[in-house]
Amino acid sequence: MNRERPDDVPEEEFEAEEEIASAPEPALDLGDAAPGALKAGIEVIADFARHLPNRPGVYRMFDRAGEVLYVGKAKSLKNRVTAYARGMAHTNAVARMIAETANMEFVTTGTETEALLLESNLIKQLRPRYNVLLRDDKSFPYIFLSGDHPAPQIAKHRGSRQRKGDYFGPFASVWAVERTIDALQKAFLLRSCSDSYYENRTRPCLLFQIKRCSGPCTGEISHTDYQGLADQARAFLSGRSSAVKQLLSERMQAAAEELEFEKAARYRDRLAALSAVQAGQDINTQGVEEADVFAIDEQAGQFCVEIFFFRNKQNWGNRALFPRADKSLTPAEVLASVVTQFYDDKPPPKLVLVSHELAEADLIAEALCARAGRKVELATPKRGERRDLVAHAQKNAHEALARKLADSAGQQSLLAALGTAFGMDKPPRRVEVYDNSHIMGTNAVGGMIVAGRDGFMKSHYRTFNISADTIAGDDFGMMREVLKRRFTRLAKEGGTASALSEEAREPSPLVGEGWEGGIAPANASESGSPEVEGGIPASLTLPHKGGENAPLSAASESVEPEDDSAFPSRPELVIVDGGKGQFEAARKIMAECGVTDIALVAIAKGEDRNAMRETFFMAGKEPFKLPPRDPALFFIQRLRDEAHRFAIGTHRAKRKRDIKTNPLDEIPGIGPSRKRALLLHFGTVKAIQRAKLDDLMRTPGVNAATAKAVHAHFHEH
Repeated sequence: MNRERPDDVPEEEFEAEEEIASAPEPALDLGDAAPGALKAGIEVIADFARHLPNRPGVYRMFDRAGEVLYVGKAKSLKNRVTAYARGMAHTNAVARMIAETANMEFVTTGTETEALLLESNLIKQLRPRYNVLLRDDKSFPYIFLSGDHPAPQIAKHRGSRQRKGDYFGPFASVWAVERTIDALQKAFLLRSCSDSYYENRTRPCLLFQIKRCSGPCTGEISHTDYQGLADQARAFLSGRSSAVKQLLSERMQAAAEELEFEKAARYRDRLAALSAVQAGQDINTQGVEEADVFAIDEQAGQFCVEIFFFRNKQNWGNRALFPRADKSLTPAEVLASVVTQFYDDKPPPKLVLVSHELAEADLIAEALCARAGRKVELATPKRGERRDLVAHAQKNAHEALARKLADSAGQQSLLAALGTAFGMDKPPRRVEVYDNSHIMGTNAVGGMIVAGRDGFMKSHYRTFNISADTIAGDDFGMMREVLKRRFTRLAKEGGTASALSEEAREPSPLVGEGWEGGIAPANASESGSPEVEGGIPASLTLPHKGGENAPLSAASESVEPEDDSAFPSRPELVIVDGGKGQFEAARKIMAECGVTDIALVAIAKGEDRNAMRETFFMAGKEPFKLPPRDPALFFIQRLRDEAHRFAIGTHRAKRKRDIKTNPLDEIPGIGPSRKRALLLHFGTVKAIQRAKLDDLMRTPGVNAATAKAVHAHFHEH
């Protein structure tokens, strides 16, 4: 029986509500959802849809624990949310998402482009369960040419761009960056040393002798001439390679005509180095100067996106990404999400080529233009060189995904063998292995490596600097400290997640003029209209139930949901390197932290350190060995060796840093100039330590206050 429409409700909205109320619950696979959950979720969404404006924006769906299920954008929030509420023509994944929805939050934006930019930012922050997620979040390396020094430095760079200068990239790997820098040093003779090393040189280093640097540190070249070399390198990396090579060629010819053959030979060598940069690639371009090429492949319900980077008509490498996405999504839908998220923290090139036609290609291109501050072309080529580049990337995507599926199958069988060997009910999804490293108790560090179904998960590796409270050389004490810090933190993270479940629905207070949780602050232009800064919409409002404005909820942002396809943050098996003593130390500290449901194994080396006779210790079992040809034994040896390698490598790096530390660096007020003056006058640090106050005061460039500070540092301890 139809209800009577109130006077204040529009006819089309009333009809939509009638349709929602009378719609039967579709026959879909809702997993473990309770009967009627889909109907309840539809009612929750319909209740929010009544109060939404017909404006672009971003919506977030929450479950009953306050965890974010999905982040989406819409040209019209009302129409999009109402479509969810109709409950028709949904896939199983969308139906499960609706069934789990208990709350929603919204952000209205000025344009759909701003909504797309904000959506990609929130997806990377919140990592919702039902969104397409990039698993490889590592930053890509760049070539950095500093702009805050009279003699610019060339170096590889990864991370935030806080230092003034020019950044060229991205490159697919550090190896590609180092190879290019090596060739550029030959071509432009730029320094790669740090500023502190530069300031303390008294004579040119070896790089000057082998013609890899022009020696600006000791005046072998004037700063004006050196800036000219830096400008040439900047022009070459910016795409003006033809002009740079033409200039060097003309100078080589002029030197030869003036019979300055050594000078001409140096120009010849520089030209050869530039040619090596451009020719030493697997695939280069003729008509495409600057582009990123995206191609996607799907096999067995998994996706692989291969990205090729082309700059200055050169191939700067390629990278395979394996996004987490629902099987019901098409390759084009996954590719659109990947492209949008990929450029959330990096500038796009002039041209982006994709292997599939994207449904919202114009909108994505507009968002990329807004992020780059210039025109960006997004295209799906059909013929010519561009199509060849996409086909090459497509082939690489197919091969990379095939390799990953094969490796994953082998890794899962090894994890299954590991679970069987240690009597576990099911194969462990996350294995953590711990080892310590030190020399006579000095520079002690602990290392944790992680393995899962995708192999060694190096982004989850952790190091622990052993505190001074632990007795030097006490292996048991170091193991206790490492495990206590690890599992205490894990318990706190779990407690935070549960505590947030009650508070996630409440809006967070405003912080200044911006949003919490890493969202860029709101900035209005002089005219008062909203603008985009750093790719984030500047003026955002968040209508809640009843139309009240509220900021983004930061509470739910710290909760990362886990499902069967996500890699867990909690281990199911812990392996420590050592015998019964290490096992007992680890067992006691884990029990103190309240961790009793994680399998613990200690592995002791065999007699004469034989790699096939390891002894294993577990709770409730006598020490045992595995058969010499057991695949699980070989896998355990790989895990132990990787933990050993990681711990020793970290220890060596820490020891190397300590060895390089100059005692003069610990004295307040001693900068590069005064340190250089002291070393020039006395020769060594030991001589400075033995010097009397009068001798220090007679050092050129060192005043009385500095001399007293140096003397006090070495003689009053």
